Amino acid sequence: MRRGGALPLWAAVLSLLSGLLLVGTGTGTARPAPPAADPPRQQPLRNATAGLFLHWGMFTSPKHYDCAAWEKAVTDSGWTPEYWVDEARKLDASYIVLATFHSRLGYARPWPSKIPGSCSTRRDFLGELIAAGEAKGVRTILYMTDDPKWHDEQGVETLDSAAYSAHKGRDVDLTTRPGFGEFSYDNFFEVMADQPKLSGFWIDNDNEYWERHRLYEQIRERRPDLTLSNNNEDTPIMDMVSHEQKTGMTPAYDQPSAIWTPMPRLTESCYKVPSTGAWWYDGQDRPVDTGLNVGRYVANAGTSIKSLMDLQAMVDGRFPPQQQKFTDFMKDYLPPIRESLHGVHGGGYAHGGMQPGAWNDGAYGYVTVSRARPTTQYVHVTTRPTTGDRVRLRDNGHRVTAVSDLRTGARLPYDQRDGRLTIRSIEDWDAYDTVLKVETAKDRYGVYPTGSVTADEPRLTDGDFTTYTDNQGTLPVSFTLDLGGRRKAAYLGVNQREWSPTHNRSTFGRPEDSARIKDYTVSASDDGRRWRQVAAGVLESARGIRFIDLGDGPDGLKARYLKLDVSTTWSAPSAPNFHRRLRIDEIQVGHDHVRSR
Repeated sequence: MRRGGALPLWAAVLSLLSGLLLVGTGTGTARPAPPAADPPRQQPLRNATAGLFLHWGMFTSPKHYDCAAWEKAVTDSGWTPEYWVDEARKLDASYIVLATFHSRLGYARPWPSKIPGSCSTRRDFLGELIAAGEAKGVRTILYMTDDPKWHDEQGVETLDSAAYSAHKGRDVDLTTRPGFGEFSYDNFFEVMADQPKLSGFWIDNDNEYWERHRLYEQIRERRPDLTLSNNNEDTPIMDMVSHEQKTGMTPAYDQPSAIWTPMPRLTESCYKVPSTGAWWYDGQDRPVDTGLNVGRYVANAGTSIKSLMDLQAMVDGRFPPQQQKFTDFMKDYLPPIRESLHGVHGGGYAHGGMQPGAWNDGAYGYVTVSRARPTTQYVHVTTRPTTGDRVRLRDNGHRVTAVSDLRTGARLPYDQRDGRLTIRSIEDWDAYDTVLKVETAKDRYGVYPTGSVTADEPRLTDGDFTTYTDNQGTLPVSFTLDLGGRRKAAYLGVNQREWSPTHNRSTFGRPEDSARIKDYTVSASDDGRRWRQVAAGVLESARGIRFIDLGDGPDGLKARYLKLDVSTTWSAPSAPNFHRRLRIDEIQVGHDHVRSR
């Protein structure tokens, strides 16, 4: 994992530019070409809910300073790859990331290698894991680091520059970034050649040598089946960007609120399952907060983010007792609610669905939408209300036809009015995630269809969540919607681009803050010249669709034009990447609310 320090300038620029490369941006009227279809190699990751992250190497406690001694200890202890695969399946994890060639774990390579320079085993642990996983539908991804600076952290030298120099026929210093870049570069190609069933590389940041020698392009040419994931940076050539260990949110499990990569980008949240300690086994049986980790799992699924869970394998590959207890718990906990977490989209975003986030009476939760059957949604109550037997959330125009408790199958009463669904008589609150299965009608109700409302910024109403309007740092900013005639308007549903966090924090020297609407007004007009204010307020800094109810009684108002004026956004000057910046994917206009019959 990244060990701190300021984000390099080139990486910050790439991160900022990646959004521009991945999606159409700006405020012009030209409609961009449809985005390219996802390459087939990405499909297994897109279908995944979770992965298992294993930091396991020569310095796993008890530390070994000799490669042969470490290999013997692993073999003598009875290490087996089937254990890891079975543990991954308990977590409904579709892939394993093996982090052994890690800067803090001795740069050990758990495979036979003809390239000298760091620990390499005779036994092919990596190959055995790949084969065991393939037999049970679990893919293996190999962690690769860019960083040589911890080469003598333990008081012994773990990189053998002399041996590598002899191998290359010239002097190469592996303790420098260029030298280590060349060494690791060679290892990419050796692994690709020797492990044809490997599924991808999980790359810890970047190395200048790799870039200069077109490493990623060559991987694409030689092994187009391999996925590439990058830690903390978002570069277009990567299939997935991984966000590391987000903490400090309220609620604590809401990791997506600190993530800055917008959909439909493949995104992963990697986090430690133990509450304390290093990313690797340090000899202690660290505590595990079950509620926190279940909440993280649900939160990520509810926002179309993959959970990469770090469990800390001991030398024999097994997990300490408290981590083992957690995987055993998940083995029984997940199956009854699996359909709500696997094969779903996050609700309240590009794929429809009701609104996630803060609900009534202190309740908090997420919504998932079945990919195979979009009329089925799941309301995940991860924090139950402080009082009462019900939850209430914005229905986003979805007409509900039935509600049941997913675990028990019990039908639950509900009603809809004023744009909200209230589910009542909930008695079987789960300790971590009460899942309510909600069936809805095929078509949304009371929302003007795409094409019937136009805007001065066409990307606001084009129905395409891969395009967006960017204010280019200008505030105040105004957006005008044309309903095509004097028609009813009850509310605006605003999907802002998820390119900034909502939890204000600073990480790796980069301030993070919310580039979202704060103070706003909405005005209405029949002729586009004379305006009357119909709404004003402060929009919550939160992910997912946000609603602005319009005045003139429960039935809304009538007007031809609606104008949204934004005077301020939430980001502060200390977050220059986001300060005064605003990007909006879509604004929908609702003309009526669902009412229970």
